[in-house]
Amino acid sequence: MKQITVFLENRIGRLETVTDILSKNNINIICISLSDTVDYGMLRMLVSQPAEAQRVLMEAGFSAMLTDVLAVRLIHQFGMLNKFNGLLASNGIDIKYMYALMSGKDSAVVLKTSDNDKCEELLKNSEEFKVLSAVEIYNL
Repeated sequence: MKQITVFLENRIGRLETVTDILSKNNINIICISLSDTVDYGMLRMLVSQPAEAQRVLMEAGFSAMLTDVLAVRLIHQFGMLNKFNGLLASNGIDIKYMYALMSGKDSAVVLKTSDNDKCEELLKNSEEFKVLSAVEIYNL
C-alpha cells in the first residue's frame, strides 16, 4: 500500500494547512504519524486517495512523496509485537520505521522494512500476522 510522506516546516499552522487541503479535496486520513527534527517535521499518513493527496499537496507547495509500506494485523495478546519483531529479525528483515493503527478491536502496525516483498512473503501463511490490503485498512 502507498503511504504519503510530507515534509513540514516546524511552524504553527503547517499541519492544519495539510489537513485543510486534504479535507477540502475529500481525502480521508486513515492513519497519521508525525515526528520532528530541529528544522522540520515528517508527516506520514495512510489516506483514502494517496496519489491525489500527493498531487494536491504538491500543488500547494509541499514536498510530498509516496512510499510503499505494509500494514500488518496483530492479534491483541501480550507479547505479539515482540514476537513479530523477532520473526522479522530472525529472517534478516530490518524495520526502518513503524507506527500503530487501531480501530475498535482491530490493531495493526504500518511499517517500512529493508525488504517489504520478503516480509510480505514471510507473513503470507502466518496464522498470527496478516498483511492487510489497502481496502482492508481503509475499511477498518
